[in-house]
Amino acid sequence: MSATPGRIFLSRIVGQAVFDPAGDQVGKLRDVVVAVRSAKQRPRVLGIVVEVLGRRRVFLPITRVTSLDSGQIITTGVLNVRRFEQRSTETLAIHELLDRTVTLPDGNPGTVYDLAMEQDPRRDWYISSLAVQAVGKRFGRRGPHQVLEWDEVKGLTSEETSQGATHLLATMDEMRAADVANALRDLAPKRRMEVVSELDDERLADVLEELPEKYQVEILGVLDPDRAVDVLTEMDPDDAADLLGELPPATAEALLAQMEPEDAEDVRRLLSYEERTAGGMMTTEPVVLPADATIAEALARIRNSDLIPALASMVYVCRSPLETPTGKFLGIVHFQALLREPPSTLVGAIVDNGIDWPRPTASLEHVANLLAAYNMVALPVVDENAHLLGAVTIDDVLDHLLPEGWRESDPDNAEVVTHG
Repeated sequence: MSATPGRIFLSRIVGQAVFDPAGDQVGKLRDVVVAVRSAKQRPRVLGIVVEVLGRRRVFLPITRVTSLDSGQIITTGVLNVRRFEQRSTETLAIHELLDRTVTLPDGNPGTVYDLAMEQDPRRDWYISSLAVQAVGKRFGRRGPHQVLEWDEVKGLTSEETSQGATHLLATMDEMRAADVANALRDLAPKRRMEVVSELDDERLADVLEELPEKYQVEILGVLDPDRAVDVLTEMDPDDAADLLGELPPATAEALLAQMEPEDAEDVRRLLSYEERTAGGMMTTEPVVLPADATIAEALARIRNSDLIPALASMVYVCRSPLETPTGKFLGIVHFQALLREPPSTLVGAIVDNGIDWPRPTASLEHVANLLAAYNMVALPVVDENAHLLGAVTIDDVLDHLLPEGWRESDPDNAEVVTHG
């Protein structure tokens, strides 16, 4: 190391940027790889897991880390870009040791909420101490916090029957849903479900939308049916339909039967279309406004932070009813057009309806061609009577155009990393 810092708590460096010697960022630190040998021997730090471009996680030996000062992680510049694969003898300190229930020196249980690493005189790094919180004996209240040496607690070297995820989730608070999904894929099934059980329904819905189908099915299959219904309701209807389409028909029908009729109706309608068609890809919840709405109202609607950028790129102007399927579709107004006109202008005065919009049976290729030809990131889908049925966004089109399993593959098809 260029400098020898003292004890470094992992919560302080997880998520921090990793730089090369020139000062260019190469990724973010997502975990620390350690070798847990016994209850008495401190775990040796083998390296760090760095998330690089494309959300791929790679291994960087600790010997190639030149500085951990002030939360800045600087490397030698030599980075193996092959995907990290955890060995059976390795432990991920953040993902596997946080939230472990341990036995404290006084015999009471406690929960690990942080770990600290230190460098010895030989310049090797070890996990030296743990920050734990005692579990109170009365009504499950939490007891005092304390920092203990590794060998002062028991229970870290054995597999726990259950493990919470509160402190692991704290490290994911500021991560995008896609990054959390990527982290979940790297966990063992048991640990993955421990994390899932502590995510709230809305957050879990966002994460499920970013997971490959096999993980979606695995998670939904383990959830209590009532919670599964709540999570499906929080998902976008098109994503919920895609997920239900992967389940056994009887299971999907049972979940649909428990959903609110209004929500189930949208999902059933989407399930009725072929997968690689406009109807099979569309969402039934675009931003729909009447012709007499003002530009100020339209801007307020697309300012909603819950909208993905593609859906916020335009509003869809229709006659009543404004829920899909709507009354007559009058046209779209792109957000750039909204910015060019006075706030009091009516959206009906600036609609664009000069394109032959796709029908729900339009092919994936036809929809992709329209998006490319007109430089758009979303398209309305209408029926033969010009009623708006929904909107197809560019992310759903790309999801179908990219090779199957693209979420799990490396951008450059690199092999699994061999390290050590």
